[in-house]
Amino acid sequence: MSNDRYRRVPSARLSRLASFGQLAGGIAGGMLAEGARRLAAGERPQLSDMLLTPGNALRLTEQLSRLRGAAMKLGQMISLDAGDLLPAELTAILARLRDSAHYMPPSQLNQVLIGEWGKDWRKRFARFEATPIAAASIGQVHRATLPDGRVVAIKVQYPGVAASIDADVDNVATLLRLSTLLPDSLDIAPLLAEAKQQLREEADYVREAEQMRHYGALLAGNPAFVVPVPVAELSGERVLAMDFIPGAPIDTLESADQATRDAAMGALLGLVLRELFEFGFMQTDPNFANYRWQADTGRVVLLDFGAARPVPEATTAAYRRLMHAGLAEDPAALKAALLEVGFVSPVTLERHAPAFDAMIAVLIQHLGRPGLFEFADRSFVAEVRRSVETVAADRAAWHIPPAETLFVQRKVSGTALLAVRMAARLPLRDMVAEAVGA
Repeated sequence: MSNDRYRRVPSARLSRLASFGQLAGGIAGGMLAEGARRLAAGERPQLSDMLLTPGNALRLTEQLSRLRGAAMKLGQMISLDAGDLLPAELTAILARLRDSAHYMPPSQLNQVLIGEWGKDWRKRFARFEATPIAAASIGQVHRATLPDGRVVAIKVQYPGVAASIDADVDNVATLLRLSTLLPDSLDIAPLLAEAKQQLREEADYVREAEQMRHYGALLAGNPAFVVPVPVAELSGERVLAMDFIPGAPIDTLESADQATRDAAMGALLGLVLRELFEFGFMQTDPNFANYRWQADTGRVVLLDFGAARPVPEATTAAYRRLMHAGLAEDPAALKAALLEVGFVSPVTLERHAPAFDAMIAVLIQHLGRPGLFEFADRSFVAEVRRSVETVAADRAAWHIPPAETLFVQRKVSGTALLAVRMAARLPLRDMVAEAVGA
């Protein structure tokens, strides 16, 4: 493992603020360079074209990977939610945020573990592997062996992450404001408050252990999934120990045959439908790194329950009506359901009725087909994007859905994105009809 993967986590408020300043300066420099290049080529540069460049995306991913914490987590959310909306090269660069965090240096790791377990913490293990087996936005994971031979995974939170959540979220919001990507009229304060609350929950490993146990109970006996069990005597607010469950990255499923890919993705999509319409409880982070694939058993290992949360009954009811309207191929009912779920505002729907009519017609035609739905068929995306761009151009009509809807839709969209990656072929219409009792 090369040493350049190890970088100390900046935990002091001033050092993190300086990193944001460095990031803003680098992006601004990139914008100026891109603007000059376009002017030299005889083009009239648009602000969005100068900002959303591969160079700036690379600066963003690298700096957020170094910062880790809430800053990187927000970047991961953007990378997943971008879906088909950003150019392919930008999406590919942002995708690195899903699993590209740097590691803590061994000295910093030792300081964290001494703080949790005391100076003699190594005596708790027969073996503790110093090199992490995974690193994400909130913490890194180590494999260890207990004196009785049991193999466990130890998730260690980066120092300063929990204390820096509010400042990181505010700094990212400031970067968005300075970029003028968001109109001044858009009130993002409620969304920022929800983001801070969820990130605080994700940084509370005691809470995550409880959610892991609850989720494991919901899936007890389900042959398609494996959920680890936390080890209470080794866990606390900043360290979470659990069974080590072998598995390969979910990406390795791509090389499996069609039937195997369809079975795995059918189980994952079916799980999302059960979360929403049966459990009323959802793990809302669909980061691909949260899934592992066991080729020998055909099971999916589910990891990371910090973002698990109840789904409000009103949100479930609104989604149920949305699905019923889609199955009935009723455009008027679909518009009403879109308003109820909160995807659009009455003002936006009124100002852009033709664009929404066109979008709904395309989606009904494509998603409403009986038989197997081919997730790899993206022929309809260009048509939908044209309608989306028409609405997006009207910045005065921009609208932020309720946080509850955003959390649920993030999981739905992320799972669909994985199904696209796996070129799954599933009886989507029948699955949805069964889930909503249609």
